[in-house]
Amino acid sequence: MLVVGLTGGIASGKSTVSQLLSEVHKIPLIDLDTLARAVVEPGTPALKAIVKHFGSTILKEDGTLDRPSLGRIVFNDPDQRKVLNRITHSAVRKRMAWLLFLFWIKGSKVVVVDAPLLVEAGLWTFCGEIVVVWCSPQDQLNRMISRDAANGLTEEDARSRLASQLPLEDKLPYADVILDNSSALLAGTGSEATTPVPLSASTSASANKSSRSSEALRAQVAELVQRWQRRTASIGGFTMWLLEWVLPPFAVAVGLMTILKRKEAIAHKRLNAEAAKQALAKQQGEQSSGGKVDAAQETKKTA
Repeated sequence: MLVVGLTGGIASGKSTVSQLLSEVHKIPLIDLDTLARAVVEPGTPALKAIVKHFGSTILKEDGTLDRPSLGRIVFNDPDQRKVLNRITHSAVRKRMAWLLFLFWIKGSKVVVVDAPLLVEAGLWTFCGEIVVVWCSPQDQLNRMISRDAANGLTEEDARSRLASQLPLEDKLPYADVILDNSSALLAGTGSEATTPVPLSASTSASANKSSRSSEALRAQVAELVQRWQRRTASIGGFTMWLLEWVLPPFAVAVGLMTILKRKEAIAHKRLNAEAAKQALAKQQGEQSSGGKVDAAQETKKTA
């Protein structure tokens, strides 16, 4: 069974991809946002652990979790957010593992795990393939403002939310597949992504651009699903699936091998990405230094 991890960032288009996969292409999907809500329902061990650490003030009168109150505590406090993530991630992992087991028993060939924090929570190690829905930070900002301005979201709020997440650029080394949902994809240039949209943006032009963006993303998702289908329908893919389903120890061994290979591959990608960043920074520094020297020489000549 191929376990595909789907991730992205706020306003990147991940939810649209998730909907296309589950509703249009009928791919089995585990939504970790839904699981995250389920594991903190009244009476669950996770909610008890949260109350023990944060206090009963984060509960509503009916005993359910008061998410806005908890959010105010952890939103701008990385240490408190780490505590919350440690509690909830453990519970979510257990629930996810159980659901994957059920899909395996049913004979599913492909299962998608929709996880905004796939990288941050370390869940990428369980996946045979990772899909990242990508767009520029400016696209994310524009879409948040356009989508939530009517609910009182300011540009400052949007930037704060964006800053609280792991940048999409840092998730790319983990990706086997990158779905490009950027405005630059439509324009053929990065120019569209450089200017924030106004808070009142609701013109027919922006609606038309959104429609074309959806079509481009839909086409990429359809191509991805077709590749999965070809992979599982091949003789090798079908044989592997059959062996994993009939022989559980073989499935466990394959899973462990996948984890080891993925860790090694991602470590290599991250090293390459870091080296590329350092090279770019060095190049920019040299260009900046060169510009200063030229300016100094020009000043001397003028004097």
